[in-house]
Amino acid sequence: MMTIEKGSVVRSIAGHDADRFYVVLEMEGDFAFIADGKERKLEKPKRKRKKHLRGTNTRLDVDTLTTDKKLREALHPFNYGKLPSEGGI
Repeated sequence: MMTIEKGSVVRSIAGHDADRFYVVLEMEGDFAFIADGKERKLEKPKRKRKKHLRGTNTRLDVDTLTTDKKLREALHPFNYGKLPSEGGI
């Protein structure tokens, strides 16, 4: 299992948001605060237990993801498979 830490790209495996990808903005004990820039904005991240998340091999620099648009663009290949410039959604 991949380590989940600040900046990790994670996949939700439980709840109404299952199979969506997020970035971990902050860790607090057994909880991760995650956002995707669409359903969960940077201003109001979702608090989710680590056991309901699966890590990926990808880490992003959270300090460069200053807007929801940048966050959505960074996660687009995970959620949709292609970048918008490559003909993705």
